[in-house]
Amino acid sequence: MCTKKIPRILSIQSHVVSGYVGNKSAIFPLQLLGFEVDAINSVQFSNHTNYKTCKGQILNDKDLEDLMNGLAQNDLDNYTHLLTGYIGTVSFLKKIVEVVHSLKLKNPNLIYVCDPVMGDNGKMYVAEELKEIYKKEIIPLADIIVPNQFELELLSDMKINTMSELQSSIKKLHKVGPQVVAISSIEIIKDKLTSVISTKKDNKLIKIDIPKISISFTGSGDLYAALLLAHTYLQDDMITAIEKTTNSLYSVLLKTYEHFQACQNEESQFARKIELRLIQCKNYIENPEICLFAKPFTWAN
Repeated sequence: MCTKKIPRILSIQSHVVSGYVGNKSAIFPLQLLGFEVDAINSVQFSNHTNYKTCKGQILNDKDLEDLMNGLAQNDLDNYTHLLTGYIGTVSFLKKIVEVVHSLKLKNPNLIYVCDPVMGDNGKMYVAEELKEIYKKEIIPLADIIVPNQFELELLSDMKINTMSELQSSIKKLHKVGPQVVAISSIEIIKDKLTSVISTKKDNKLIKIDIPKISISFTGSGDLYAALLLAHTYLQDDMITAIEKTTNSLYSVLLKTYEHFQACQNEESQFARKIELRLIQCKNYIENPEICLFAKPFTWAN
């Protein structure tokens, strides 16, 4: 007897042997929350690039095509969700367009969650050409996009220094296609972070204020995208979805920061000391304590 179908995700993003970024940040939380996850690694590295050295391999568009053909030929390409993250080459990103079309042909109700990984803190770490592909070919296909503040500025061709500018940039992206635009954190007022989510269908704008932690984490955006995918599917309303997503993420970051403070005297690299404490935060992912609360706010005229 077949068991009841559960959500099935294809996650295409980076992978590291040691540490937690890309698929290593996304798969474990999604599985904890009841999702089947199949992974394609756009790159496979020994560790993430904030360590002093990094070794590994990069998949090309032909590799992706071969993997997708293998799935299709065995009727294994029926997914409820597609999640994409870091992609480092133009040819691979263009192949993602074909992947989205083929998966939506197989399942017209497939939800595509796109984390348009291009850079952070004012600095791009992919080729400039990828920005135009995201803007013209990828974003119009996405149902949910989860850019950070810098990526939102790149996609909307707008600098964001005020809430009004933030809202204008979100509206600009909604017009291109995505039903949901979610920003994990944006800093308009110095030392004050806010997570924002906007839904096109019911024209809702929701925000949640987040205490700022004094260091930057690698892999937190990948974790946010995975948690948001899960909770927009599992929860009945968007306020609950963003509260669970944000509180889980904040708990992981806080516990990671506490670990970092406790091991500052160790000789290991800084990057290792701030690897996300995902396994240790299993309970916070499954059942987040809601301490940060979301609230709707009004669109500017």
